Amino acid sequence: MTSRNKIVLILMLLFGLAITAFSLRDISFNSLIRDLATLKWGWLVAAVFSMLISYFLEAIVVKVLLRRETMDFPLQSALRIPLVEQLFNGITPFSSGGQPAQLFALVQAGVDAGQATSVLLMKFVVYQSMIVVNFIVALFIGFHFLASKMHALSLFFLFGFLIHFAVIIGLLLVMYWYSFTRKSVKLLFKLLRLFRNSSKIDRWEEILDEKINNFYQESLRLKRDGRLLMKIGIITLIQLMFYYIVPYFILLSLGEQHVSLLLVTTFHILIVMVISLFPIPGGSGGAEYSFSTIFSSFITNSSKLVLAMLLWRLLTYYLGILLGMIALVVRPKKIKQ
Repeated sequence: MTSRNKIVLILMLLFGLAITAFSLRDISFNSLIRDLATLKWGWLVAAVFSMLISYFLEAIVVKVLLRRETMDFPLQSALRIPLVEQLFNGITPFSSGGQPAQLFALVQAGVDAGQATSVLLMKFVVYQSMIVVNFIVALFIGFHFLASKMHALSLFFLFGFLIHFAVIIGLLLVMYWYSFTRKSVKLLFKLLRLFRNSSKIDRWEEILDEKINNFYQESLRLKRDGRLLMKIGIITLIQLMFYYIVPYFILLSLGEQHVSLLLVTTFHILIVMVISLFPIPGGSGGAEYSFSTIFSSFITNSSKLVLAMLLWRLLTYYLGILLGMIALVVRPKKIKQ
């Protein structure tokens, strides 16, 4: 980690403490202690294991993709990849640091940079596709409820969906209409030069052109290997499901027995989409607000609601950062070609 990363990490931890203090400002200390004392720890352990299984399945995706590159990638090294990703996603705006961090971790484990880039491209495409599929299902199930109760927040859900959907459309354009996409990009930069002609724009065009070309070359391999694509798609879908059901276990640990697994999972999918819109690392602030606003429909007790939000944030955000810091200092096992 660079000194800048360390500073951001410290600031995010302090910001998290400030949000926690703000959330607890109107909560009786005795009520909080009572809710903690009556926690059903078995369900909380289930929530922790659900997160750990999610990380494990993402590591399996990496291992499967590297096996395609004729590499016997050690499971220990594969497990480092999603954990390092969680750390850098959590300390960079819009989770932008996760991809470069994964590339670094793969190269550190002995994977060729070109092959590592290829693997991460395929992983990214499948992951984005599964997120959009989940979100479309979640919109059909839960959007009418949110639109009627939280109109302003529902607009964020739609905006988040449009951004992720636009990413998938862009990737599909590169995969199936490569020539058209390149011409469209060149036209876009010509229009930009009408307003500002600088070396920066030339550099941006060069970088984007290189990324489009790299992705197109990888997409040719993707289309040839439909079975592998389906396999990692199914694993990624299961991985996301383990992540999305974490709030359900948290609610059960707080004694909320009459909650719908389908609705809780649906709302968590929508919350994750909203978090991706906030530029602050980890979506801090927006994440806590979205969770408290949506899950107040299930938990009427204010003390339990705040505790649920804190436990959810601890497991889905801070746990990943902690494990990522540990993974970063663990020496990776080298690959066997």
